[in-house]
Amino acid sequence: MDKIRIGIPRSIHYYYYGDLWRCFFEKLGLDVIISPKTNREIMERGMQVANDEMCLSMKNFLGHISYLQDKCDYIIIPRIDNYGVQNQTCTNFLAIYDIVKNMFPSSILSYNIDVAHHETEEKGFMEMGKQLGFTKKETQQAYLNAKASVQNKKQSLIQQNLKKLNSSKEKVLLVGHPYNVYDEYIGRPIISFLEKLNVEVIYSDLFYSSITGKMSKQLSSELYWKFNKESIGAIPVVKDQIDGIIFLSTFPCGPDSLVNELVMRKIELPYLNLILDDVDGMAGFETRLESFVDIIQERKRKYA
Repeated sequence: MDKIRIGIPRSIHYYYYGDLWRCFFEKLGLDVIISPKTNREIMERGMQVANDEMCLSMKNFLGHISYLQDKCDYIIIPRIDNYGVQNQTCTNFLAIYDIVKNMFPSSILSYNIDVAHHETEEKGFMEMGKQLGFTKKETQQAYLNAKASVQNKKQSLIQQNLKKLNSSKEKVLLVGHPYNVYDEYIGRPIISFLEKLNVEVIYSDLFYSSITGKMSKQLSSELYWKFNKESIGAIPVVKDQIDGIIFLSTFPCGPDSLVNELVMRKIELPYLNLILDDVDGMAGFETRLESFVDIIQERKRKYA
């Protein structure tokens, strides 16, 4: 009998849960199919089916769904409402299941995270295991093993990120969602260009979220978007150790447009606000990045 094949779209949720999902399903003995790194074909697939008002990140996600739909038995898409009353997510995290279900014929494997109503991550994984035909013991063991493995990896990445703060290079904090920052077609070209300019890139998501979530209150005490709080909370943590900040978002992200504008009015460090809509050409961004690096280098020399 063939193994059940679980498809994981390499977009949005993948950058929070991808390693956990892959490890969990593999420990249950299932086959995992991860869509490839974003390329022009995948982006065009998403743009063909997406609504014009959807953000570029959402269009990207739908492109990955389109790629996977005939290659697996299930595609995993969670419904994530909140991680607590004061830790809400973008509405896309809640609506994305229904959007995909109504647009594609694929079978969806899903679970809920709604901590305000006692729907936790572990409970969701237990429900998935039951749906796939595994016992409670098998599912729980796979989840706990996968969780430990992922936590060790995240700990290592955080430590590597913190070490970069000791670099003698110009240091720039890149503030953005992981699904934009690390995407091959959205954020990677920007990171690669900064590295060519000999800039040390510090990632806002690679800090301890328990700290950045609290530190975000120095910039706004009223924010309730979990991922935005954790991202901007990295700014007060490292503001005395970096030379500048780059905000990276995709058009027309509502939470980012509000939060980034709020933060830019309060910080004193040089900053650059990059909003990506069409990622066909990097020429305009390269010019802005070069100018920004010139500014922070001159400022560094002035105050040396």
